[in-house]
Amino acid sequence: MAILWKKQLDGTSYEVRSAGRTRRLYTDGVFHSQYNPVQPLAGGIWDLLLLPALFSAPGQVKRVLVLGVGGGTVIHQLQRYIAPEKIVGVELNPVHLHVARSFFFIDKSVAELHQADATKWLAEYRGPKFDLIIEDLFGEKNGEPVRAVFASVEWFALLNKNLARQGTLVMNFIGSNELRRCAYFTDETTEQHFKSAFQFTLPMYDNVIAAFLKQHSSSEQLRAYLRATPGLGSKTSLAKLKYHIRRI
Repeated sequence: MAILWKKQLDGTSYEVRSAGRTRRLYTDGVFHSQYNPVQPLAGGIWDLLLLPALFSAPGQVKRVLVLGVGGGTVIHQLQRYIAPEKIVGVELNPVHLHVARSFFFIDKSVAELHQADATKWLAEYRGPKFDLIIEDLFGEKNGEPVRAVFASVEWFALLNKNLARQGTLVMNFIGSNELRRCAYFTDETTEQHFKSAFQFTLPMYDNVIAAFLKQHSSSEQLRAYLRATPGLGSKTSLAKLKYHIRRI
């Protein structure tokens, strides 16, 4: 894999690597993003961040907020398979935003990007609510990814405040233990805001992607919308989506 670009800034090492048309972003050796315009489904965590959008009927997800852009992989996937009217991305790291724009080709026609602390940005936001919020806020510690914001009662309340009436909240957790410590499991009021909840996993990853829905749904409904989505319902795409889903 060739190194296309690298930068050392404030003790942090950044690299963009390529293999054919695939682009990968690494920060201090931690694999952050991968995108290939010919093969948008990478068989990775980004696919799981995309899938909960399919709990909603085609055309229902019009406004999307992505907290933690990285290289912008899931933004490309959303644009290609869901085609929302608006995608807003918030990313604290200006280097990641540079990479998203310069190497992952996230321009203004794809998404509206903001360089900001996601918690502060969302607390100050006064615009229309979002049909889908993807919270993927991570940093690094000793070469390992760590969540940047604890999934507390207050954080869930702020996220929920900005969700549409039948919206979906998607959150990335390091593993099942971290998921179980979040406010959805420890606070009854937080749980009552959502009518359905599911977790997604992949065999080769420890991460657990949780989807909290403000509407009733089922794994059967998701699979039906998945099969009906152009580009996702093909045998080739379905073969790459080796996910496991479980109600929580």
